Amino acid sequence: MKCDAQFGGVDQRKIFTFAEKYLPSLGYKKRVHLMNPMVPGLTGTKMSSSEADSKIDLIDPPSAVKKKLKKAFCEPGNIENNGVLSFVKSVVFPIKSEFILTRSEEWGGNKIYTDFEQLQNDFKEEKVHPGDLKSSVVDVINTLLAPIIETFSSPEMKELSEKAYPTVKPEKTKGKGGKGGNKQQQNTAAGAGDDVIASKLDIRVGKIVKAEKHPDADSLYLETIDFGEDTGPRIVVSGLAGLVPLESLQDRMVVCLCNLKPQKMRGIESCAMLLCASLKSEDSKTVEPLSPPEGSAVGDKIFVEGHQDLQPEARLNPKRKIWEKAQVDLKVSGTGDAMWQDKKLLTSKGVVTAATMRDANIS
Repeated sequence: MKCDAQFGGVDQRKIFTFAEKYLPSLGYKKRVHLMNPMVPGLTGTKMSSSEADSKIDLIDPPSAVKKKLKKAFCEPGNIENNGVLSFVKSVVFPIKSEFILTRSEEWGGNKIYTDFEQLQNDFKEEKVHPGDLKSSVVDVINTLLAPIIETFSSPEMKELSEKAYPTVKPEKTKGKGGKGGNKQQQNTAAGAGDDVIASKLDIRVGKIVKAEKHPDADSLYLETIDFGEDTGPRIVVSGLAGLVPLESLQDRMVVCLCNLKPQKMRGIESCAMLLCASLKSEDSKTVEPLSPPEGSAVGDKIFVEGHQDLQPEARLNPKRKIWEKAQVDLKVSGTGDAMWQDKKLLTSKGVVTAATMRDANIS
């Protein structure tokens, strides 16, 4: 490539060392190797050039930046593998020396941070909402990219880009049901788009037929929950001990996420997640299981308003962090309705609700 320098993350150090040693043997001059620290991508995993949604390109238009940040992994209070916070730390502060959190007066108004640690601590303590953080980062990114995009809009640069990265149109494939696939495949494909990522969640109504304490963990409960499946009830482990009275769970109708990969919690495999409204302050946490609408039956499907025909995934792939991405926008409204973004969570009988909690997260 006739380049004098190569740039990459610190994970490229081995190939850079290899190049340092062997390029001269092949008749090339040594190159300068520049490395930057590794930061998590927007999807909560390693940033990758092959995964478009994990990164921001220098010529991404404002609409693309907004879309990528909207579905970025940014779980409330979670500062681990948070690509949005990492962008502020590694890009915003070194360039601008401050970060302006923009939010409505109702939630405290704008706030200027001159120290990243303070922003990170406020987010960890849930004083900063993921939605406000994301929208503020969108503003900063678009401001930084504007002059680059303007320069890149010239015919010469467009021609250069097309030569370097030629557009390849994907081949059309036929589904098993003939041209275009059958209806269920079409519905699943439509729901596979991250614009309606919550439709990938298999959320159902269940009934707790037995609730007891975990034998090896004081903070955990064991719930035996009937979802109307031929295989029988599922065992669900939840961290509700000390937050929800055990007796209040007996024979209770609940709302559960059923397509997570089962995982062992203190030696007992949990095969679903009981969904609750949750509010966290500096020194306390309040939790309340969500309630299905009156008249619901075990096994009833819960869907996003307007998307009842989309099919959830059979099993969520943990690496894709679909639950983490969707959970950021799961909330209980001021009227007690369970929502994803601005859409209600419904069954055929009505809206999923929280009995007493308002303006809360769902986890």
